[in-house]
Amino acid sequence: MQLNKNLVTLVFLILSTLCFAADEVVTPDLHDVVESFEWGLLNREAKIIEQDDRIIVHFNGQPGMGGACFQTMDFANGIIECDIKGQPQRPSFVGIAWDVTDTETYDAVYFRPFNFRAEGRQQHSVQYISHPEYTWHKLRKDFPGAYEAAIEPAPDPEEFFHVKLVIKRPQVSVYVNNAEEPCLVVEKQLNKINVGKIALFVDNESEGMFSNLKITHCTEQ
Repeated sequence: MQLNKNLVTLVFLILSTLCFAADEVVTPDLHDVVESFEWGLLNREAKIIEQDDRIIVHFNGQPGMGGACFQTMDFANGIIECDIKGQPQRPSFVGIAWDVTDTETYDAVYFRPFNFRAEGRQQHSVQYISHPEYTWHKLRKDFPGAYEAAIEPAPDPEEFFHVKLVIKRPQVSVYVNNAEEPCLVVEKQLNKINVGKIALFVDNESEGMFSNLKITHCTEQ
């Protein structure tokens, strides 16, 4: 009888824990980026492409930060996954932003595909930033090597690569192509924003392509 009582108590504790650690999984419809109220375009034009059984959002290139903000969800902690493709033969800056207020205020992890396999430049393949104050230039100057890294093995810059951001404040971990180990881990202590919107991110005249966006929002109390 005592064993049964202990088992009941254990099951109750597990169920109670699950109630306080439920995750909300959202897979935004990328068909809607251009015209839906759920999305807001940021300093870019976008078109939808259906290719190889995937829905792709393609952003044009023009000066400044841009992309599209998913406006119907506030995100604090969890996992953001997406397939991303940049431009391999020219400077290209593509990634995911969160804590987005506007095109001036946000955190982001972005990638430089033109550096993925470039001799002497691979250590600049993935970058964390926290705008408006902590730009890539300031972080590289003040904290060399702390907020950017190489990706091993290096992705093919001509192809889509899969990105998984694990955000458990204050830590941000970046995984590429289902790697078991993160290619970049940073402590997000650069600003005081703790919740905000998520955006597909392109910067500095870059074009970019995005597919298979999935957001797992941790609602743990």
